[in-house]
Amino acid sequence: MADPSPFRTVQWLDGPWEFRFGDDPAWRAVSVPNPWQASCPDLRDRFGLGRYRRRVTLPDTMDMVVLRFGAASEIATVRLDGRELGRHEGGYLPFEIVVPPEAPRDALLEVDTLQPSLDEATYPDRPFPEYPHGKQSWYGPLGGLWQSVMVETRPLSHIAHVAVRAGMDGVAFVTIEVAQVPRNGIVRVALLDRHGAAVTHAQGALREGGTSLSLAAQSPDLWSPDDPVLYSLEVTLEGEGRALDRVTETFGFRSIEALDGKLLLNGKPLYLRGALDQDYYPDGICTPPSTAFLEDQIRKAKALGLNCLRCHMKVPDPRYHAVADRLGMLIWTEIPNVAQFTARSAARLRDTFAGILRRDGNHPSIICWTIINEDWGTRLVEDADHRAWLAETYDWVKALDPTRLVVDNSPCLPNFHVKTDIDDYHYYRGIPERRAEWDALTADFANRPDWSFTPHGDGQRTGREPMVVSEFGVWGLPHPRTMHAADGAEPAWMESGPFWGDGAAYPHGVESRAAALSLDRAFGSFDGFIDAAQWHQFQGLKYQIESMRAQASIMGYVITEFTDVHWEANGLLDLARNPRVFHDRFASVNADVVLLPRLERWAFWEGETVSVPLRVATGGAKIPAGAMLEWRFAGQGGQVPVPAMPPTVVEQVTILDLDIPATTMSERIPLSLTLRDPSGAILASNTEPLACYPRSAAPPERVASPDPVLRAYLAALGYAVVAPEIADVLVTRDLDAADVEAIRQGRHVLVLADGHTPKRPSLRADELPREPPFLPVVDARPGLPAATHHFFPGLGLVERHGTLWRGDWIGNFSWLRRTGAFAALPGGPMLDLGFDRVVPHHVLTGLQPWEWETRVQAGVVVGWAHKPAATLCERPFGAGRLVATTFRLMEDPAGQDPVAATLMRAIIETAASPSHAARTASEPSGKE
Repeated sequence: MADPSPFRTVQWLDGPWEFRFGDDPAWRAVSVPNPWQASCPDLRDRFGLGRYRRRVTLPDTMDMVVLRFGAASEIATVRLDGRELGRHEGGYLPFEIVVPPEAPRDALLEVDTLQPSLDEATYPDRPFPEYPHGKQSWYGPLGGLWQSVMVETRPLSHIAHVAVRAGMDGVAFVTIEVAQVPRNGIVRVALLDRHGAAVTHAQGALREGGTSLSLAAQSPDLWSPDDPVLYSLEVTLEGEGRALDRVTETFGFRSIEALDGKLLLNGKPLYLRGALDQDYYPDGICTPPSTAFLEDQIRKAKALGLNCLRCHMKVPDPRYHAVADRLGMLIWTEIPNVAQFTARSAARLRDTFAGILRRDGNHPSIICWTIINEDWGTRLVEDADHRAWLAETYDWVKALDPTRLVVDNSPCLPNFHVKTDIDDYHYYRGIPERRAEWDALTADFANRPDWSFTPHGDGQRTGREPMVVSEFGVWGLPHPRTMHAADGAEPAWMESGPFWGDGAAYPHGVESRAAALSLDRAFGSFDGFIDAAQWHQFQGLKYQIESMRAQASIMGYVITEFTDVHWEANGLLDLARNPRVFHDRFASVNADVVLLPRLERWAFWEGETVSVPLRVATGGAKIPAGAMLEWRFAGQGGQVPVPAMPPTVVEQVTILDLDIPATTMSERIPLSLTLRDPSGAILASNTEPLACYPRSAAPPERVASPDPVLRAYLAALGYAVVAPEIADVLVTRDLDAADVEAIRQGRHVLVLADGHTPKRPSLRADELPREPPFLPVVDARPGLPAATHHFFPGLGLVERHGTLWRGDWIGNFSWLRRTGAFAALPGGPMLDLGFDRVVPHHVLTGLQPWEWETRVQAGVVVGWAHKPAATLCERPFGAGRLVATTFRLMEDPAGQDPVAATLMRAIIETAASPSHAARTASEPSGKE
């Protein structure tokens, strides 16, 4: 029940308990609530049996005495002075045990909590894959008394449950369950408004199985994120003419619908601006530290412009929903997944949902349920029985709760929907590396593609389901020191993640790795690298959100994710709820009304005129008549009237013609946009930086190339193309033995390893020797291939596609030093959208950590600074030097893209110079 009752007493048992694990004879002190994995560092990853005990003093009363448990994972056995009182299965749900009247008042309370592992010999009926466990398969197990424990006294005849179903019409349908129905019993219900004033009353005689009543509020105040109005029901049980029990339950009047491709909250359009919330915490894993902590995170979520949290594959602490109700946050919640679909696990999934609905069904904040996430546990692609079960379960959930939306399977490739209220989908692409792929995917999804539903002919698609991109995102990195303990110790979770992303998700040692790769030097400091990673995350999310908002059929999105979770560093906040560097700017991007300057490129030559189509997208809001758009760019500016616009539309309001100003040095100049209503109040704002480049005289270096295409391209850029013997730089696409010898004798060579040559594992085009033929045959030729590092330049060439260097989920951080000749490229060091046309699709491997200080001018690291690879580097050999790059500098005609032309010039200047000393005399500040 929501509030304490004058007929009941509560004694909290939270605090110190004794604990031992398995057969360990030693007891240790722990605090409840807390999973044992959080209380005991040595048990961080342990499944098994956790034993708790403490002495309790039970009330001496004629009333019923009940032991109440918020949740205990996964199977709990409760004893009092050695006598078993009861058992419970289901690690996310509350349960209670009645204490027998004859039990001693002072007693030893013991609770055994069993968290089964995969060992089917030990746990034949309940192995880990068959019980709903959610993200425990990712972030580690959750065992023990992880929610509160209390002793409650209540009358023998008492109110057992109150269920409320209330819509926007102001009618509340109430079902009341009573234990030990009294003779001539009735229930009286008072409906109270947000101020506690009585609105109306109802009463009814008790019936076995539940008493149903309805109460109506005239012109009710509706619950919404903007105005989270809560009403309450005061329910009184009476028998023999006197009050026996009383409870108070809060709820809200609101409706949620999916209708004709739109989401409607209280009958009005809703644009979903959500974030995935794993509901994990800095110290307690899944146990929140306090109600105040939950309130603080919801306030931060709203400050970020979020109106929804998708509570991901778990059942949170009940305070989570209560805070969302009070502060106004929509919640999309999910059944914790299983890993193996069997008859037993299917039954447990349904039992779990029934328990979730019983506990949380009165919360107005909850607007949607998900049955399965990404086909986890089921096999929808290959098993028709699983698809049939999913459709049946959708119908079963809708019958239990017709007031909320239901998603059958929240899918990603290759799985799909079968029957659902929302046509949602998950996809991830790194920005700027895979910008074009992101746009193509988003445009395809917005057109309601076949691939979001089952291709087997057993789907029940209406074609009117609202479309939502329910997972997407970009990694950043948190500042590790902000989460260290007072003594400087790093949190235990920094030792998690080594088995994810081929090791790239392992946080421990990130600062030492960054130092070993000289990232602190490239970015000005380690903190500069972290700040740049966060700004890179902001720029990626901004682009992705704006591209989705440009599609009028998409009714919302869910960012992955609200907070970092252990090794998974893609949060808008870190695990301790510290904000990212972009916290104060994000709400302008993640807003109900957004301004969309749609650019095809982000870098321009001085003197160009750039036409920028400007659209306005409305979410749940509308644009009133008389609104005005103000724009500013490089001393230019103006105002554009914006017509009245209804909700959930996208309209082009003007095309801005921008003159790129003359400049003596490249710079990023912001295009600033502000939309105001007739009173002058700001409705929306946006800032889009444009990189502006000066035109310069012909480059001084003389170049040569054996490739006629390269010769023509370089000549078009203004280079003097000469014979190799007199050239400052030989430009080629690969190397052979003759090139290597020429370098040894003093030649400077630039290799453009941009993927235009036949696929090969290194920069060498010639066939390298094999080890003797008596060794195993690994391809068509005898002998093992010789290791690349034995032959100059000793660099591997790897295509990013199909590797972690794609960066679609675990982030890639691609950077370019902005020193020496490369200072001509603005921004940085992280690559931004200005590099869209040149961003490498290949990387160079084989560099040693000590070479990163000066020989690597551009590179990439994955996740927590793992898997370093170069995209621009140099290596000396004999009297000469090699510079190699994978930047795609020839995607456009010569000179069309200023980034390609300027970067080519900087690379050739670097290759031609006799020493790198001048280029590394100063280092950047790490600014973006």
